[in-house]
Order: sequence, then structure tokens, then C-alpha cells
Amino acid sequence: MDLQNVRFALYLGISLVPALVLHEYAHAIVAVRLGDPTPRRWGRLTFNPRPLIDPFGSVILPILGLILIAARGAFLLPIFAYAKPLPLDASYLRRQRRDTLLIASAGLAANVVLIFVGGIPIRLGASGELGLFAFAWVIVNAYMFGFQLMPIPGFDGSRLLAPFLSPRAREVFLNLEQYLVLFVLVIFFVLSGPFRSIAAAFGNIACNLAAGTDCVA
Repeated sequence: MDLQNVRFALYLGISLVPALVLHEYAHAIVAVRLGDPTPRRWGRLTFNPRPLIDPFGSVILPILGLILIAARGAFLLPIFAYAKPLPLDASYLRRQRRDTLLIASAGLAANVVLIFVGGIPIRLGASGELGLFAFAWVIVNAYMFGFQLMPIPGFDGSRLLAPFLSPRAREVFLNLEQYLVLFVLVIFFVLSGPFRSIAAAFGNIACNLAAGTDCVA
């Protein structure tokens, strides 16, 4: 096991925590500001990661990816995590379609901001451990942005799409969120090639804007 691979996996793991926490906090704070108190009532308006943890999406999936990187030095699985669904009550929202889109976009925007933060030392030519950590930081947030943008039930992309569906189609589509683990298993272990390419394309757009380079292979 190469020491640099282990360090890189460690930096990816460290970067994953703020990437996930700030992504979810952005959703929660925007929902509360738009009039829905539900996230606050359920303890989601916090920087504490414990209320967010989904056993599979926040622990098992990212740890498996990090172990593979530490052992093989390759992204055999995308470094990605997701939290428990954010509790929302759309009846509190004054303009439901617009406000739903704003809430869904907030998490994606948070990861884009974090990509730009990580891009600063890269653009300044950082090398060594700082450069490696900045690169890990950008990769994690690029994957988070890329995968969450896809219209898969349970991800932000599905919530961006849902307001434009007919009421019946929207209800069926959003009810599929309960099968998110199944969707993720299929995406990551059966259809990983095409879905990873799509996520990489989205992520690299953000990376090029922030750091001036591709960061997702």
C-alpha cells in the first residue's frame, strides 16, 4: 500500500465531511429562510454531521471508495456521500415551485463555492501536501456537485426536475426516493462507467472555472 495513496485517501475523507455538511446546511438554511421551519424542528440546521448520517450513503459507500483509493491509488468508485433526506413541508412555502428550486439549488451552490475555495491554492501553484489536499478538496466537491446534479430520485437533480412534471408524475417520481440505496447500487456497481462519465463532465466544468484544470478523470 503506497503511502501517498493513503495520504490522498485521508485528505479525500477529510474533505468529504465539510462537503456533505455544508451541502446539507445550505439546503436547510434556505428552506428555513423561505418559511419552512421543518429542518430546524428536525435538528438539521446544524454543522454537526451526526443528524445527517445515512448508514449506507454517509458511511459505507464513501469508506469503501476511500479504501480502494488507499489500496490501489485509483478511483474505482467515485468519492461521494449523501445524507438522510432533508425533511421539508412545501405547504409553508409561499411560491412552491420557485422556492423548491431554490432549496434544491442551494446544496449544489455550496459545493461550487467549496470548489472555488479549493481552486485558490491550485491556481497559486501550491505543491506538496497543500497542493495534494487542495486537489482532494476540489475532487470531492466536484463529484458531489456532478452526482447531485443528475436527475436520480433522492438527488438534487430530481428535485430540480420534479416541479416541471405533472402532479401525478411528480408524486410517483418523488416517491421513488425511498429506493435511493437501490439506485446508488445500480449506478455505482452496474452502470458506473456511463454515470461516472456524466458526473465527471459536470464536475470538470466546475473545476475548470475554479481551478483552471480538469480534476475528475
